[in-house]
Amino acid sequence: MAIQTDKQLNRELIFDAAKSIVTAARTAPKTRGSDTIFLGIVDDKATLEKIANHMRLMHSEQRGAAFFLRDADNIEAIECLVLIGTKIEPMQLPFCGLCGYKDCDEKLQHPAHPCAFNTTDLGIAIGSAVSKAADLRVDNRVMFSVGMAVRELKLLSEEAKIIIGIPLSISGKNPFFDRKPKK
Repeated sequence: MAIQTDKQLNRELIFDAAKSIVTAARTAPKTRGSDTIFLGIVDDKATLEKIANHMRLMHSEQRGAAFFLRDADNIEAIECLVLIGTKIEPMQLPFCGLCGYKDCDEKLQHPAHPCAFNTTDLGIAIGSAVSKAADLRVDNRVMFSVGMAVRELKLLSEEAKIIIGIPLSISGKNPFFDRKPKK
């Protein structure tokens, strides 16, 4: 009988966890039952490296936020990344105005401006995802910096206008906990 160590099983374990996490996000409640959520799993090193390299590029002098470098290091060190995004699509609720416009018809004149319900649904899906990750005892972190890189690289969907990345790790030490910003 052969023994497989956790190190040998890690890739399989993290991918299985990611599938459960994506399932939790998919089944999260949505406004009016309208599903504007996009989901994905990145589990190959080449794509993770592409995302990390783009995050380093985003740090360049044009943006300068040091956390992009720190987060890029995290992405290079993991084996699996969950992506959750939303398109911007008004829910056509009468007299809403939560987006700042009078109603959905006025909001439609500003297509890049998010609908409050799309971002709420995104938040609920993220909450469901990280809750499932916690249930599975998988270390994770919600990173908008990753989502920005994924959106610019057009890796999830052209329709996904707001994207969040959730890197996953199964290790003896949570790599997302004692992070120090790079200078």
